[in-house]
Amino acid sequence: MLLPTLLLILALLLEPICVLYTRSVMESTAAEICRVLATRGDAITESEIKAYARRRLRAVPEAPPFHAGGEDDWDIELEGAEGDASVSVKISGHAPLFPIYGSLARLFGVADGEGLLISVEVAETVRPSWLEGSYADWIQMWEH
Repeated sequence: MLLPTLLLILALLLEPICVLYTRSVMESTAAEICRVLATRGDAITESEIKAYARRRLRAVPEAPPFHAGGEDDWDIELEGAEGDASVSVKISGHAPLFPIYGSLARLFGVADGEGLLISVEVAETVRPSWLEGSYADWIQMWEH
């Protein structure tokens, strides 16, 4: 009687832990991409930044209960450019739904046809308002 109860408790704890791990990787990736957006030069394109973000998101295993849908499931939205005072990155993906939490996710509207929708958004103010000049100007100043 005790063993099945312990296994059920373990199963109930496992899925939220895996979803929190996925969310943690997504959040750290979004923060890293904010730094890249703030300091990128003209040679770095938005598609290259998104490819870099997808490489960082490979830390999430492509297996239930972590992530569903493969590399193409990640939706990455970038706002801001070099020289902007603030930038933001939004990353969305899906985790598969399991019976117990799946019913709750559908009830609260955080699931769609592909699974549990996990979304993070990181916004950073990367330049104080009193700072003048561009990032390139500051680099040139220190080169002399």
